Amino acid sequence: MKKLLTMLWLPAGIVILLAAPLVLFLPDHPLPTADPASFLPQRAAHVDHSALMPGPYSSPQAVTERCLECHQQAGDQVLHSSHWTWEHEAVPIEGRAEPVKGGKKNVINNFCIGIGGNWEGCSSCHAGYGWKDNNFDFSKRNNIDCVVCHEQTGTYVKGKAGIPVEAVDLTAVAQSVASPSRSNCGSCHFGGGGGDAVKHGDLDSSLYFPSDDVDVHMGKHNMVCTDCHRTENHNISGRSLSVSLDNSNQIACTDCHASNQHKDQRINQHSAAVACQTCHIPEVATRIATKTHWDWSQAGDASRTEGTTYQKKKGEFSYTENLAPNYFWYNGLSQRYLYGDKINSQGATDLNFPTGDISDNKAKIFPFKVHRAKQIYDLNLQHLLQPKTYGETGYWQTFDWDNAVRQGSEAIGLAYSGEYGFTETRMYWPQTHMVQAARNALQCRDCHNESANDAAGRLDWQALGYFGDPIRWGSRKLETEK
Repeated sequence: MKKLLTMLWLPAGIVILLAAPLVLFLPDHPLPTADPASFLPQRAAHVDHSALMPGPYSSPQAVTERCLECHQQAGDQVLHSSHWTWEHEAVPIEGRAEPVKGGKKNVINNFCIGIGGNWEGCSSCHAGYGWKDNNFDFSKRNNIDCVVCHEQTGTYVKGKAGIPVEAVDLTAVAQSVASPSRSNCGSCHFGGGGGDAVKHGDLDSSLYFPSDDVDVHMGKHNMVCTDCHRTENHNISGRSLSVSLDNSNQIACTDCHASNQHKDQRINQHSAAVACQTCHIPEVATRIATKTHWDWSQAGDASRTEGTTYQKKKGEFSYTENLAPNYFWYNGLSQRYLYGDKINSQGATDLNFPTGDISDNKAKIFPFKVHRAKQIYDLNLQHLLQPKTYGETGYWQTFDWDNAVRQGSEAIGLAYSGEYGFTETRMYWPQTHMVQAARNALQCRDCHNESANDAAGRLDWQALGYFGDPIRWGSRKLETEK
């Protein structure tokens, strides 16, 4: 099926019909639709836990044990959640002989690369206590960290292996618990990749208390994360393309908004081929710059001055504020690089390139932040390597790459030939937050232009499978010789 981008205004106000068959006469107004707010879940009434959690508590595990006395099913629910296991059930992957498990525990990225060998540092954001090595027991309910998702004091800080730092008042945080707030979710997700705004582009600390023009949902309507990421039995809906290999349990704008939400039917017709986010998230990192390039090969140079764009232990960085996304067809899945796969010897290796094209009925044009990096790989075996960066024997202390990748590769069972180099990689981050109201959304001319210079628009039409801007060329697919 060829995707149609149908009718748009030219400057003179003339309507152009791009391809047939089309509906030539449309109603003046869309069919009535329900108020999107009516689809939001009803938040549970707050229960004051001051008397229920009297304390004092000798350990964070003691807090959990008290929680589970009343919430008896919660322990088993959390033990089976991806926030606890950091992995997903094995799923069939095209081109793979056996089903593959996804999740943070099992996949590589081009930020801090991977958790293998680095558990004690990475698990400071895990919803548990004590994950310091590969022997962590995932069946122990009292190691679940209930308060990281529920405390409301704003004073709770986790340290190594997810253990709260010494200054935390466990009684105070236990007594404050309530339904998760943006602060609970953001305490880990806003700081992914080692700092505020680093990873996602559309998630950072500006969303704690945003103005309307940062995010219309969280600002104007005071929505919290779980209004969209609905949760049942501690299974939080939503999928991250950075760690997931399937698109089950996904959420969408149309969970609340009708696809014909717009008064202008020409815009409604775009919804078959264009994701809501494409128009309603024209820029991300609007208050805090996000990382767009990370060069690990520059790490270890003691002669360089450290600052925003350079750290001896991590290398050289580039950041961008008010980042305009890149656009790709996306059907919810990706071509995922897995440990042991060969790199692209002819250029950058894509770690999770979004799948879909102009002929894919399930795909839509979607906005992405593209993060480029230069990371370590095996010169002879031609696959990416996993370094141990954290701890006394990790690279951040020793600045010895060979020793770091020997330890990291052993931790995950990855072969290492003894020779390493650095290669370019790319990661793709779907942009779904920092949503703008209609007045700030993209307009027709942002993507379509009637000049001879098709590159003047925001979209790369030929890369998306068109001859050029459909307003000039129609919605015919580019055909290749077979």
